Amino acid sequence: MALGPYAGALREGLLAYKERGRHGLARPLGALLAEVVAVAVGPARPVALVPVPDTAPAARARYGDHLDRLAGHAAARLRGAGWPVRVLRPLRALPRPDSVELDSAGRAAAAGSAFRLRRVGAPPRVAGDTAVVVLDDIVTTGVTLAAVSRILHAAGMTPNAAAVLAATQKRRHR
Repeated sequence: MALGPYAGALREGLLAYKERGRHGLARPLGALLAEVVAVAVGPARPVALVPVPDTAPAARARYGDHLDRLAGHAAARLRGAGWPVRVLRPLRALPRPDSVELDSAGRAAAAGSAFRLRRVGAPPRVAGDTAVVVLDDIVTTGVTLAAVSRILHAAGMTPNAAAVLAATQKRRHR
């Protein structure tokens, strides 16, 4: 589930936050992400938010994991509305090429080996009625969400939904 297309004001806001260090945008973007989560999950119930982690170099360049900040603000917004929410960080990102430079086949190959469980054999426990929601800022091809979902599923934390702020629009080639 996406808030909207990766265009216009949403695109500019995400770029300002993610690439230009406008950290003050974390709170409003996190609030918007909470709205996407609420729509994706449906009626209020326990939720486990799992942000797609940044690589260590990306986190250093952005003064911290940008999506983890958004997840924290989204969780606070949902809690304020009465939702029982936890932010789980069971994954770590391994070094990989910047996806901006890759075509869809390259993205798929990079995403397939880009994430690992933090502690093998010890993923966080999630109650049966808890909705597991994978969070990302922008979905382009979906391969990152698919790779993260496969790892979580194998660890016994099958995602119920994915929530993103923006989705790129598929271009039609003539």
